[in-house]
Amino acid sequence: MKAGLRQSMAWLHTWSGLLLGWLLLAMFVTGTSAYFREEISLWMAPELHHSQPSPDTPALAWAALNAKAPDAKSWDLQLPEARSPVAQLRWQPDTPQAEDGGRRRGERAVMDAGTGELLEPRASRGGDFLYRFHFELYGVPRIWARWLVCVATMFMLVAIISGVITHKKIFKDFFTFRPGKGQRSWLDSHNATAVLALPFHFMITYSGLLIFMVMLMPWGMNAAYQDGWRGFFQDVFPRDEATTEPGAPAAMTDIAPLLARTEATFDQPVRRISVDWPNRDNAVIHISTDKAPAITDKRRGGNPTLVFNGVTGELLETQPGDEAVPGAFRVYNLFVNLHLARFADPTVRWLFFLFGVGGTAMVATGMLLWVSKRTQQLRGKAPGAALRLVNGLNIASLTGLLAALAAYFAANRLLPVELAARESWEIRVFFLTWLLALGHALLRPDRRGWIEQLAANTALWAALPLLNVATTDSHLFSAAGWRHGALAGFDLVCLILAGVWGYALWRVVQRRTIRGQGPLPQRSRPQQSMAQGPRSKRGARTAEDSA
Repeated sequence: MKAGLRQSMAWLHTWSGLLLGWLLLAMFVTGTSAYFREEISLWMAPELHHSQPSPDTPALAWAALNAKAPDAKSWDLQLPEARSPVAQLRWQPDTPQAEDGGRRRGERAVMDAGTGELLEPRASRGGDFLYRFHFELYGVPRIWARWLVCVATMFMLVAIISGVITHKKIFKDFFTFRPGKGQRSWLDSHNATAVLALPFHFMITYSGLLIFMVMLMPWGMNAAYQDGWRGFFQDVFPRDEATTEPGAPAAMTDIAPLLARTEATFDQPVRRISVDWPNRDNAVIHISTDKAPAITDKRRGGNPTLVFNGVTGELLETQPGDEAVPGAFRVYNLFVNLHLARFADPTVRWLFFLFGVGGTAMVATGMLLWVSKRTQQLRGKAPGAALRLVNGLNIASLTGLLAALAAYFAANRLLPVELAARESWEIRVFFLTWLLALGHALLRPDRRGWIEQLAANTALWAALPLLNVATTDSHLFSAAGWRHGALAGFDLVCLILAGVWGYALWRVVQRRTIRGQGPLPQRSRPQQSMAQGPRSKRGARTAEDSA
């Protein structure tokens, strides 16, 4: 390392951030939106907005399942909660077709929690598409997509560590911002957004790799189990099958006393009811309640549950939901829950969302800093093809991606509800808009490209609340929108984003106008006397500038 450790780390930081920076930017944007995955899905299903839970909701759902699938192998009923105003009904048909290679292929329906009516929301992937794109991309074989995402995440981890080593004044620079200084301004922005949530950035990157540890490091499981990771999970998490054969037909017990007993036992509202072999003499009913979320909880299960005989109503088992978890699993659950914010209340989820926005800004300013530095080095010369390509990709990955996201939401309101494969068309609109933005950015990889795409983003995001007003009655200016705060909050976030893009557009246009007026007058400097000698030159460039 002839140049020294910090200079070498600056080189590593630059290129590890640049090579997959565009993919990282897309991962940050979609991953940040996934903190409100359920709220986005609710906004994109206007048919569900008028559902209001009532004390009769469990009985209505029980009757709906009994009418829809009386001979099913199992029922699963999830009652409304703060993030979902409807009842979710799922059942497993007792047919050979329902089993696919040992995996259960159940059916589902959505019920209005107030009336018991089965609803048919428009076909849409909602927030699930953004969540899945965050770690599986789209249109790429799942295993290859996950490997690519993991490689990008590893690059991100290298960039974080090398960035901390490079910037020896990183915490001091956090409080320094010099606007209108070109490269130095982008560096100040990059430092501030990186330091502001540095622990979050490290946690979200490391935990992202840990989630895929089975895929990345399978050697221990392959050595210990003949079936590799499949054998490991079958040993550690065996499938609990109470009964494999259906019993004789029999009438089910009344569910209302069982619900009351469960709520009285745990002093929490019931959230889930599941039944094995409903309407048989060997039926078993599991009734689970809420509990305070813990950061080391496992992904599924663990809630306080009472188990009843489905015919007689006799209590079979009490599961308090506080069973001991091995230390290694608690550590794993800790990182997974931190990454996915499963434990988070709305305040913490908003905090994670803002940190995710900061991470997006950190990656974006790093990409813009690279272009700014190379542009200054040209000293007025025309940029080469490589620099124009990087600048075009920057435009497409930032403003183009956000425009595609706005188009995805707009398509949810504009596409006909009865359109075949409607959810696929929403996704196609997303990628077609992104592809159009990429083509535009490569044709105009300069300030004009930024201005035009910033203007498009401002118009698209400002239009979304207006489009919502025109197509639904649950929006920012309606009581229905505020009854489910997520609906009004979605429109507010759209207006805030429109304001951010509008401000960015104004700054870019203003800077272009000032440059078009010619050089600004420079203040006269006093002549330096010969006795003073030459003014001392500034020291060598720091490693931060070389990055």
